[in-house]
Amino acid sequence: MTTSTDAPSLTIGPLQYWWPRQAILHFYADMADSPADTLVLGEVTCSRRHDFSLDDWLAIGRELQQAGKRVRLASLPLLMSEAELRGLRRVAEAALREAVPMDFEAGDAAALNVWQQLRQDLTPSAAGSRLVLGPHINVYNQPALRELAGLDVGTWVAPAELALPAIAACNPPAAPVTSDGVPVTTELLAFGRLPLAFSARCFTARHHRLSKDQCDFRCRDDADGLLLSTSEGQPFLALNGIQTQSAGLQCLIGEREAVAAAGVRALRLSPCSGAFRQVVALFDAVYRRQAPADDALAALRALALPGELVHGFAHRQPGMQAVA
Repeated sequence: MTTSTDAPSLTIGPLQYWWPRQAILHFYADMADSPADTLVLGEVTCSRRHDFSLDDWLAIGRELQQAGKRVRLASLPLLMSEAELRGLRRVAEAALREAVPMDFEAGDAAALNVWQQLRQDLTPSAAGSRLVLGPHINVYNQPALRELAGLDVGTWVAPAELALPAIAACNPPAAPVTSDGVPVTTELLAFGRLPLAFSARCFTARHHRLSKDQCDFRCRDDADGLLLSTSEGQPFLALNGIQTQSAGLQCLIGEREAVAAAGVRALRLSPCSGAFRQVVALFDAVYRRQAPADDALAALRALALPGELVHGFAHRQPGMQAVA
């Protein structure tokens, strides 16, 4: 098979679960040698997870930059206190002030306001730090994307529930939305549990009959979230602290042509425990036309993944629809 020169880049999304510190360090050391082009760092679920500080994330980011990777710092998608708002500002400032600037992925609308203020107050280095509209920013049409593009947006991560035709309508491949004359890159969640909702209540703590403020950090026990099943025993959702996820893993490894037609230029792969390095390698091989999609799909199914492979949202179907 021939190698495609126009293959989308690969982005490793932020780690959504609370893994042990050494497991996190090992994971990113492994990803430094992976085919991924960009890695997203930072705590994006719960501010009570204290094992990793901002300085720790910055240290990992610098090592990844030395390995030739582009790095983003991400912010929380749900802010519930002044302390979390101050933390958001520190993350955005760090992205701008780094000797080799890192991009900043906005988790919510508050992050957009903070970014706009900092861009006015600070003078980033010549390399520049770009804003990334995270998947939880409400962008569901082209006028909304065009309006936000004025904030020096480099990449738009499409909401997980958007179908491929709707993504193409938001950022048309033939006439993409631009920011300072540069086309905005469309990024799509191509692998991983679908983020469905966030709440001020911690569902993991409630499951263990604990309060949120005295949760004993029980989410550390669930490397891929706490699986919930229906009364018939069918996997349905996964609890991850204040986040609710799908039980199935979105998988678009067989959608290369449809993804390209939607104008997607970056594939986001969400980390899971187990065989994630092989997941990245399989997506890289398929989208660079070095391996057949059917063989790669069979290889994925043979791995110890934490859920069934689904792709319904991409095709305007229920998200739980399994990959055929």
